[in-house]
Amino acid sequence: MAEQRRDERQGEREREIERAWADLVDAARRTVTDGLVVGTSGNVSVRLGELVLVTPSGVPYDRLGHGDTVAVDLDGKQVFGELAPTSELPMHLAVYRNTSARAVVHTHAVHATAVSTLVSELPLVHYMAAALGGPVRTAPYATYGTEELATNMLRALEDRTGALLQNHGTVTYGDTLDQAYDRTAQLEWMCRLWLTASSVPGREPSLLSSGQLDEVKEKLRGYGQPR
Repeated sequence: MAEQRRDERQGEREREIERAWADLVDAARRTVTDGLVVGTSGNVSVRLGELVLVTPSGVPYDRLGHGDTVAVDLDGKQVFGELAPTSELPMHLAVYRNTSARAVVHTHAVHATAVSTLVSELPLVHYMAAALGGPVRTAPYATYGTEELATNMLRALEDRTGALLQNHGTVTYGDTLDQAYDRTAQLEWMCRLWLTASSVPGREPSLLSSGQLDEVKEKLRGYGQPR
């Protein structure tokens, strides 16, 4: 009986991993179709307990299938898969070790990357900055895949759920993969908005105050459908 229960738990765990991997691959493919990455740039991960599922390094997302699951533990040791994990694994693991994140999305979105080369913080051009915890900061540049980049990113993420990476791209996290992805899309949209408004000759975009943003944060607490 005990053996049967162990087998049932193992079977359910395997099905949970299969579902999470399928969702992760769908999200990774969406980053391409939505224009947030080019080729194999960017990466996506999901946390299941002490396990982190993550996209592999240098493999086009449309080639990933059911049997290509890549998973590591929180120390970065590979647990599942033959493909090597993304080179940005240190960044993903840093988020999971230091926040309550259940999913992380990293992209090279054009407008957000452009903004990362211009400012140390995205100006408060729209109230949806509140959905990411406040004004989105830019993490100083460091070589991709390094602990230095992960450290810089964590500083920029303090009390935030998204950050710009200087001359590199974006990183966002959430309680779910959908939430992390939505925050990525929102960040790219805000960056595009600011670039568009600030490009008008002789005009400066109006910006929100911290007080106005705090009001929105409060309103967002009750946003959406009741559970």
